[in-house]
Amino acid sequence: MYYCIVNPSARSGKGKEIWEKLERKFDEKGLEYRAVFTKGPGHATRLAKNLTSKAALADETGSNVDDTIKLVVLGGDGTLNEVINGIQDFNNTLVGYIPMGSSNDFARDLSYPKKIDDLIDQITEGQNVRTLDLGKLTYGSMSRETSRLHDDKISVTRLFDVSSGIGFDAAVCEQALSSGTKNFLNKLGLGKLTYGSIALRQLLGAERVPCDIILDNKETIHLKRFIFIAAMVHHYEGGGFNFAPKADLTDGKFDLVYAGDMPKARMFLALPMSFIGNYYWIKGVGHHVVQKVTIKTDKPMWVHTDGEVSVKSDHITWECLAQKLRMMN
Repeated sequence: MYYCIVNPSARSGKGKEIWEKLERKFDEKGLEYRAVFTKGPGHATRLAKNLTSKAALADETGSNVDDTIKLVVLGGDGTLNEVINGIQDFNNTLVGYIPMGSSNDFARDLSYPKKIDDLIDQITEGQNVRTLDLGKLTYGSMSRETSRLHDDKISVTRLFDVSSGIGFDAAVCEQALSSGTKNFLNKLGLGKLTYGSIALRQLLGAERVPCDIILDNKETIHLKRFIFIAAMVHHYEGGGFNFAPKADLTDGKFDLVYAGDMPKARMFLALPMSFIGNYYWIKGVGHHVVQKVTIKTDKPMWVHTDGEVSVKSDHITWECLAQKLRMMN
């Protein structure tokens, strides 16, 4: 049995249309499946929690559930993030992913075929199972200020599969979540441009906020003015910015990258160079490979996990969970 979690709003409302194409593929193969559609922020997490809770699933089916649970996610990076945060038993859950978002950063590193039929073949044939790292964010504090789109209940911990960031990149994500520009560009098939256009405006208004970065070897890096700090499991975030060109998806560590203590002119050099993954040489850009790191800032800043923003914080911890996520494609 395949349990499909579908975001019908993905690709500006084309999510349901793409699901219908995949449904025909399931029928052609004679496979059992069930589809549920998301209805707003946090709903995919609740659906995944119910589907991967064996007690809940046994009640629903009236039988014992011993087999591996197969989840197929149709949506963007945000939908996938919500699903991962709902999974109750990673050891007995396989995840298939059909990327339908505006950025699709998770899929960039995985060499997914472009044709949907080929993607669903990968998932249903089950010949390409791989295990990937996940990241875990823990809030040491939370502000009262919440984002424009957030879950009703904000958890102290949150998992991420692509990246988590604090500062500039999170502020870009927060603005993009409710941006009319994003919806407009998505309809034109140019959703990837959303983050670049918003990023330029955010750089011009970036605040001067000091921070301390405490690495897992106890070394502390102090920045008088940080722009962003990101824990990267994958190479890309923000619609294709190659912030971590050498990231390893399975080594049990993430690439910590940050930018700070630099004039605006250098900031505008670093942004396009980061898009092509060639910016570590710029003065003010830092890079470390770590399993765990703590960030403390002088004032609460926006924090994102895979582009999802809920709340501001001035104290967070990131840690990498080695080979936690089992993928069918």
